[in-house]
Amino acid sequence: MHDLAAALSTAASLVSSLDPRVLAVVSLSVQVSGGAVVLAALIGLPLGAALALFTFPGRGAVVVVLNACMGLPPVVVGLAIYLLLSRAGPLGELGLLFTPTAMMMAQTVLVLPIIAALSRQVVADLWEEYGEQLRSLGAPRGSVVLTLLWDGRFSLLTAVLAGFGRASAEVGAVMIVGGNINGVTRTMTTAIALETSKGDLPLALALGLILIGLVTVVNAAVFMVGQAAKRGMG
Repeated sequence: MHDLAAALSTAASLVSSLDPRVLAVVSLSVQVSGGAVVLAALIGLPLGAALALFTFPGRGAVVVVLNACMGLPPVVVGLAIYLLLSRAGPLGELGLLFTPTAMMMAQTVLVLPIIAALSRQVVADLWEEYGEQLRSLGAPRGSVVLTLLWDGRFSLLTAVLAGFGRASAEVGAVMIVGGNINGVTRTMTTAIALETSKGDLPLALALGLILIGLVTVVNAAVFMVGQAAKRGMG
């Protein structure tokens, strides 16, 4: 019990003193997860809107696969990206394996289905509510997509924040494609796993406290966005 109290005290000191090791790991984590979410949003939002508004053969199957991919196991995604970027893989010559870029790619694949599936549902609900009105105005389909995306911006922002929460707490995929290299590809989740196995509990606890704080902030943002959406509808 005394050892745990001492570890917590040291962890709090590492956080409050802005320890360089902690800052480096947190900074890389935010950069990788933030970049992955931006890429996933740029692809997923228009993809989800297109699946909601355009009819084509096999659309139902695409929606089912997209929803299923929301639960993709991170280690499977990590393995797929590893094979893609390894020397024997089709993109091996780019030399991206064990770099932050590879980690960002893996997290993008994990987050993309979440954003695309949730945005598809949001746009589909809005189209059901406002579709007749938009059709009567003769609005072109491209304009309709932008209109519905803007009208559902609060709900879509919630989807994006949910994606960031998924990315920031992920460990399996980034461990496989990043290699957990100190000062290069070590994120909060991979560092927590490593430092715990090494017995460096203060550093692991410090990063754990920051990760919990980050996830709490993201969830608080989701809640506030939801409340703002309700006020807007009211």
